[in-house]
Amino acid sequence: MTIRTLTFAACAALLSACAVHEVDFQGEGEGFVGPGAAVQATLETPSVGTAGEDAADDPAIWASARPVTIQGVSTPGFVAGTDKKAGLYIYGLDGKVLQFLPEGLLNNVDLVEGFTVDGRAQVVLGASDRTPGKTGVALYLFDPAASDAGVRSWGAITTDVVEPYGFCFARVGGETHAILVGHEGELRQFVLTAGTDGKPLAREVRRAEIGSISEGCAADPATDALYIAEENVGVWRYGLNPASGEARSLVQPIARDVLVADAEGLTILQDGDARYLIGSSQGDSAFPVWRIDGAAPAYVGRFVVTDGAVDGVTGTDGLDALGGPVGDAFPEGLVVVQDDVNGAGAQNFKYIDWRDIRRALGL
Repeated sequence: MTIRTLTFAACAALLSACAVHEVDFQGEGEGFVGPGAAVQATLETPSVGTAGEDAADDPAIWASARPVTIQGVSTPGFVAGTDKKAGLYIYGLDGKVLQFLPEGLLNNVDLVEGFTVDGRAQVVLGASDRTPGKTGVALYLFDPAASDAGVRSWGAITTDVVEPYGFCFARVGGETHAILVGHEGELRQFVLTAGTDGKPLAREVRRAEIGSISEGCAADPATDALYIAEENVGVWRYGLNPASGEARSLVQPIARDVLVADAEGLTILQDGDARYLIGSSQGDSAFPVWRIDGAAPAYVGRFVVTDGAVDGVTGTDGLDALGGPVGDAFPEGLVVVQDDVNGAGAQNFKYIDWRDIRRALGL
């Protein structure tokens, strides 16, 4: 495996102030786990249905104060996870499969709650869709108030991006923004609404070029920040307000023992007054963490997931995190990560108690 690192001039890490470029160095190879505070996953999902291929990719977590029913099963929440060769899984907080939607080539998934459709507050899920003839963002609805709800198809956001890759939602004031990252570094931002007919409407409000292959995407409306991982360069901070255009600053360049290419998923966790950005360092199977509620993002360390009740995590890809109560098993938060090399099985998703990560990093 060839890993790239970044060199840059001794100046502020602003795109307008200093040039960046990629320099090759040789990595440790597939399955290598770099340094980091060790934690263990408490449980895992079954292997995704597409065996023997790079298939499981990205999760999204939703939790409820009151149990909901999905396909006849009562659950305090769910985890959506993509099989990028086949569709979308809906897992319980115990890791069991509740539902599968055979929707095609879905890559990254995210969700936002409190979105009104037909006068009812719904959870909207979006997934970057690479299916030929459907490329864009596939949209889904979940109605928490329904007596036996399931996730159902809602429509799509069409786009000119040839290979949709990363995706995230953001609530900006009263608006819901959908942010798509293309494989070749295209950035597209939309405002999502529901029409009078109950169908989705999307209005493009920003387009920009990141520079090279990019995927991970996470929004922090509290600081007007949009974080994007350019896989062989590092993590960028854009303004979430689309009027900010292409202005950005480099939060973290690719660097050994911090963030090793490919830089993959990004997610944000709220823990009381603190907010943390968690990344996925695929090149050495680790997860760097930055605190982002201050004047500037501050690196606080990183963790690795080792063997425990279930096997450890290697070749990690997408991830998601949710702070606060997430069912009885995760009273202060849950982090879910993709596991590329999953023992004898196909790829799957691992659930990690946020308390274990916080303790390991001394946060």
